[in-house]
Amino acid sequence: MDKIEQMKDLISQIYIHNHNYYDLDKPTISDAEYDKLYYSLVDLEKETGVVLPNSPTLRVGGDVLDGFKKREHPKKLFSLNKVRSEQDLKQWVDDMEAVHAGAKFTVEYKFDGLHLVIEYDKGKYVSATTRGNGLVGEDVTEQVRTIRSVPLEIPFKDHLFVEGEGMMTNSSLKIYNKHAEEPLKNARNAAAGAIRNLDPKETAKRRLDFFCYGVLLCENKRFDSQIEIHEFLKSNNFLTGDYFEATTSVEEIMEQIKYLDSIKNKIDILIDGAVISLNSTLYREDVGYTTKFPKWAIAYKFEAQEVSTLLKDVVWQVGRTGKVTPIAVLDPVELAGATVSRATLNNIEDIQRKQVSIGSRVFVRRSNEVIPEVLGLAEKGEKAKEIKEPKFCPCCKSTLIKKGPLIFCLNKNGCIDQIEGRLTHFASRDAFNIEGLNDKTIEALVQALSVKKPSDLFKLSKNDFLKLDKFKDKKAENLFNSIQKSKIIDFNRFLFALGIGEVGSKTAMDLANRFGSLEGIKKANLSEIESVSDIGPIIAKNVFEFFKNDDNLKEIENLLDVGVEIKSPKQRDFSSPIAGKKFVLTGTLPTLSRNEATELILANGGEVSGSVSKNTDFILLGENPGSKYDKAKALGIKMISEEELKELIKK
Repeated sequence: MDKIEQMKDLISQIYIHNHNYYDLDKPTISDAEYDKLYYSLVDLEKETGVVLPNSPTLRVGGDVLDGFKKREHPKKLFSLNKVRSEQDLKQWVDDMEAVHAGAKFTVEYKFDGLHLVIEYDKGKYVSATTRGNGLVGEDVTEQVRTIRSVPLEIPFKDHLFVEGEGMMTNSSLKIYNKHAEEPLKNARNAAAGAIRNLDPKETAKRRLDFFCYGVLLCENKRFDSQIEIHEFLKSNNFLTGDYFEATTSVEEIMEQIKYLDSIKNKIDILIDGAVISLNSTLYREDVGYTTKFPKWAIAYKFEAQEVSTLLKDVVWQVGRTGKVTPIAVLDPVELAGATVSRATLNNIEDIQRKQVSIGSRVFVRRSNEVIPEVLGLAEKGEKAKEIKEPKFCPCCKSTLIKKGPLIFCLNKNGCIDQIEGRLTHFASRDAFNIEGLNDKTIEALVQALSVKKPSDLFKLSKNDFLKLDKFKDKKAENLFNSIQKSKIIDFNRFLFALGIGEVGSKTAMDLANRFGSLEGIKKANLSEIESVSDIGPIIAKNVFEFFKNDDNLKEIENLLDVGVEIKSPKQRDFSSPIAGKKFVLTGTLPTLSRNEATELILANGGEVSGSVSKNTDFILLGENPGSKYDKAKALGIKMISEEELKELIKK
């Protein structure tokens, strides 16, 4: 196939995907795969010097849907050109500085939503239009009127058209999918589908937001810079995403891009890159436009967070609590800098809602930089097979029990996977912190030495470890000593090690501080447990029932009999300068773990909460903070570093 034929083939593929994405809101490939097709075409056009008349590189957006009234934009809308590397970005910055030496730049979120133009006159909301083909869009005035963050009246009274993105936040998507008959694949398509729904009531159900970043046309007012535009939008009560930075060099721009890349999965807004613009509007006039892009702005897209790949199989995995979870086995695919071959599918009802099947292509997204998740069906395979719920435990073959959408193996003491899971949790850092006791060693202990309960670990001798494969004298002695050393343990760590359902290290600390001892928590009634800060009825019931279970109480006695010594919680210093102050932690601290920082605050009479509110006194801020930082910033809450916390306590 010659290069012109290759271009024609690429154009044909891109138009099919454009129709699926823009007009049907049902994409069958990921953004990364689309970009690969698009840039293959761009590269061929550069190589041949030929741009075919129907090339998508000459167009903006999609076709206008027949069901909507058409509306012409007051000015042509442009798309943004993209750069694919730091080198490409540097070239763009050099081009801008060649026109105006010493130029300044702004960096903003690249929102991943549906482009909207909203009109105001005499301070009142008038209309809303989708981007469409850049000249004419769809009239979605009534749909956008339902968006809670679109102001229906603003202080500015002259004629105004603003640009921004209609979006569904990740938290709104999660709430919606809890009750949806058919869950939504991702926040971007959820917003597009809601706004382009002919029934505004359906739009309202999705609790969308509108994030504003530009002024398309403004009567009787001129802006000299992007900074002025940004401040104007904020002063007229538009959401802007709470991020905006002015920069003067490519080094500063890259620093901001790396920062945004590090927080993209922690914030509530879906972003897929950064937008870099010349700050000066006067300079922009000198730089100008191509037929499709402004030359004075560029988009730096992050590495793909979502791809599509083949779902080859599903295996069912047994956890330490007996819950049996489906895991998708995928055709390996590169995602966010790693090769992904497995992803979570949550439960059988989630599988059915997402309509995924073995032998089909599915969308996979990286969640919080760690756990990939199957989002939904991309394209059903010709020989696709239904995913069936297992009737028997994949580990011990016991009959499974269903509780709502979840399934469980109740063979607690005979299911090897559960036993190994509980021992791994017991030995973990925030529990008994037994150095050298990793997953493989635990597997060997269970299989070779019949270890079944945590108390069995403390009955092992050095000679027992020498029976294990690859264990020599020194390694056996080190592990034996590590287990013996762990016997003396803080009460909160002991509670966490027990593996009570939904009780994390923070909750374990709250329980330890409230009840002070094993006897105290054993005697506590349900209402007393539920009265502990941040503990709801489900966790309270789990704690209460755990300490009423004879098997659990017997294992606690076994641990005490083999020499485990539980240290009472330290007396809290309520004369400290931070006594009574409420803290929220976000980000990675320089020297303290999250658990150690919490212990330090509690020991000095402070309180630690998992969520930001107007009652929060301090944010303990580390590197790469999450969405708590954004909320705290909006509320004006004081932020302090680890060093400042330590200095504050010394006073």
